Amino acid sequence: MSALKIKPSELKLGYAIKLPGGWMKHPFLSGNMIIENMQQLQIIRSLDLEYVFMYPDKSKKIDMPPELNEDDSASFNMAASEAQMKMQHDKMQRIEQAKAHRRDLQKTEKAFSQSLLQVKSLMSKIQSRPLNAIEDASSLMSAMVDILLGADSLVLHLIASANKEQEGLYYHSLNVSTLSMMLAKNLKLSAEQIKLVGMGALFHDIGKIKIPSQILRKTTALTQPEQNLLKLHTKYGVDLVGLTDSFPLEAWPIIEQHHEYIDGSGYPKGLKESSINPLAKIIAVVNEFDNLCHPTDVSKSRSPHHALSYMYRSMKGKLPEREMKVMIKMMGVYPPGTVVILSDQRLGIVMSVNSDSLLCPNVMVYDADVPRLEAPILTLEPDKLSISKVIKIQALPQHIAEYLNPRAQVSYHIQGKP
Repeated sequence: MSALKIKPSELKLGYAIKLPGGWMKHPFLSGNMIIENMQQLQIIRSLDLEYVFMYPDKSKKIDMPPELNEDDSASFNMAASEAQMKMQHDKMQRIEQAKAHRRDLQKTEKAFSQSLLQVKSLMSKIQSRPLNAIEDASSLMSAMVDILLGADSLVLHLIASANKEQEGLYYHSLNVSTLSMMLAKNLKLSAEQIKLVGMGALFHDIGKIKIPSQILRKTTALTQPEQNLLKLHTKYGVDLVGLTDSFPLEAWPIIEQHHEYIDGSGYPKGLKESSINPLAKIIAVVNEFDNLCHPTDVSKSRSPHHALSYMYRSMKGKLPEREMKVMIKMMGVYPPGTVVILSDQRLGIVMSVNSDSLLCPNVMVYDADVPRLEAPILTLEPDKLSISKVIKIQALPQHIAEYLNPRAQVSYHIQGKP
């Protein structure tokens, strides 16, 4: 049933309503609500609105309390007024928090863009000036290790970057490096080992620059000869980093073994768990995750939440269990990029996760009355606002999908919190 326009004086408890006008025109966190108590009803009536939208099919029956006498009515109105002022104050605080989150995101996106430029530069040098490429990569990885180890907690941000097709390798390499180094830290590896993981992850797919682009971009199933050629990228990668003596030998197995599975069904050598290098196991898990989020055929892309669920459910016995479990714990129940329904029924997308508060991510909320660039970013709080359900990208109505933009390149960058 469609909405009815009714005067605020006609409202009753249990009515499902939508307040007209923008988000800033009222003290509530959402303009869509069911009126649960008399205080809410009094505040709505005080907003000087000509009408509100009422949805009979979503409303429920709540008995109205008896009329108050004059003294009780005066006390009630004063309490409602104080509650309204507090709600307005809390809302303004949330708006300031959202602005701070947006500033953090902008700062992190700038750092990500700078790192991406460095990755493009060093990969373009790997054949002609390999020594320079390895030196540049070493500097980049050292800086990331400093962030990882120099902060009490870390914030993992979603970077909604447009992925130009020809730059997919750069995004993928930086993504896998960032998440692999975080995973290495969570596995309690040393600073030196974390840097080795970063170096190996950054160059794990470098051999693909020798694979014909029509194979890399093909969205239909590869023929057997095409599969055989693609699998050679691990050998080509080792050959390329071998052009200089400065690439650490301890990181070579990462490039060679990141497609090995612990049951022996991987390539190039069909190694089993005990024979696979421990650092290569880390990259194998993260590489699988990023490939599920960004398959060549974008219609098959999974959200981060569904990618992790698939790995845990369908790849047991192929991916190392310890690394898998720590990865899931590190990313949180709701990784950045996950599309969710909140406990108040609003739709949103997880923008960032704080490592010391995984169940309370920062969520950008869809609000038709608010421009996308000003969309509220809420920090979820236990017992107040939480996630009730994760939904698939494909289930979103088109206008909400365009607003939340979940199909943007799911890239990650870290920010340290002292």
